[in-house]
Amino acid sequence: QLQLVESGGGLVQPGGSLRLSCAASGFSLGDYAIGWFRQAPGKEREGVSCISSSGGRTITIDSVKGRFTISRDNAKNTVYLQMNSLKPEDTAVYYCAAVVTTFPAMCTMRPLYWGQGTQVTVSS
Repeated sequence: QLQLVESGGGLVQPGGSLRLSCAASGFSLGDYAIGWFRQAPGKEREGVSCISSSGGRTITIDSVKGRFTISRDNAKNTVYLQMNSLKPEDTAVYYCAAVVTTFPAMCTMRPLYWGQGTQVTVSS
């Protein structure tokens, strides 16, 4: 059974850092581009960043560019989201998802399979 499991969320003060992990079971993560999404209370889910299956190409939204970095280790079947300089507006449930790939090997923010999410709260 194909499954994605996020971990690493928690409570952090403004300016702090967290690293989220997205681990795959039941399939090889290296076969898929992976995206990170988030949903804040009362808001729609939005794509944050995605990474191609090889790790060579990424997309990151402007609001987190320079603060969040997506990476992957296919040998460990895991994708990461390093989040630095966190702000209260980054508070949300963060989800990883296998996403659609377009030619030539570029990730998108179009999800195929979702994880269950992990809560990130930025507050003093």
